[in-house]
Amino acid sequence: MIVKKKRSLLGLVLLSLLFLTACGTSDVTASTPDAWGKFVYFFAEMIRILSFNGSTGIGIILFTLVIRTVLLPVFQLQINASRKMQEIQPQMKALQEKYPGRDMESRTRLEEERQRLFKEEGVKPSAAMWPILIQMPVLLALFNALTRVDFLQQGHFLWLNLAEKDPYFILPILAAGFTFLSTWLSNKGLVEKNGLTTGMMVVMPVIIFIFTLQVASGVALYWSTSNAYQVFQTLILSNPFKMIAERQAKEEAERELVAKKKRAMKKAQKKKK
Repeated sequence: MIVKKKRSLLGLVLLSLLFLTACGTSDVTASTPDAWGKFVYFFAEMIRILSFNGSTGIGIILFTLVIRTVLLPVFQLQINASRKMQEIQPQMKALQEKYPGRDMESRTRLEEERQRLFKEEGVKPSAAMWPILIQMPVLLALFNALTRVDFLQQGHFLWLNLAEKDPYFILPILAAGFTFLSTWLSNKGLVEKNGLTTGMMVVMPVIIFIFTLQVASGVALYWSTSNAYQVFQTLILSNPFKMIAERQAKEEAERELVAKKKRAMKKAQKKKK
């Protein structure tokens, strides 16, 4: 089940990136009549307000940080849901071994046991998917603002002409690097790893790199900032090294408890003799 969900997640990301590249190309202005256009223009205005000294690049960075902070509970919900699913994988495998049959009765019992396990452990499989669906309108609106509102396609920031691609490929490299680091940190704390999680750690940075090579540097700047934020969010709120240390401490405590019970049983046996 976890494999299928990860495949669905990867597929959703790929479709989202394809949709981003296929978004409308007509300009969005203050007089754009449709609701979506007004929403996009609102995002553009927020970026302009945050563009201190007229620096659109600073505005993009600050607005990205604001958006990521506002959506922080949603992103964290997704991370926690995925982690809970990973933590119960040993129990899931045990259930699959207990009910290996392909007949209807075995499948029904397996599903009943899965649902019972989810309830006991407080796991909601759908929770890992809903945050992505909630985020997408925001991400699409931000992408449209950066590509379809004229005043966001003007100006320079550091070595960048925000309306053109990064000539030195620095932002695509940063975006891909932060994507890899974020995925690596997330995988680091997993109880079990498989080929799919390892594959995503390699494939996603490549996809992001190719994507940011093709878009204006303003969009690449957003993507780099967003992924850098994700790295720090993981280190602060879901630090995998802390999780591993806690897991090892728990296992050590359990081993020590078992050893104490064995010693107590040996003493009791000696007394009987």
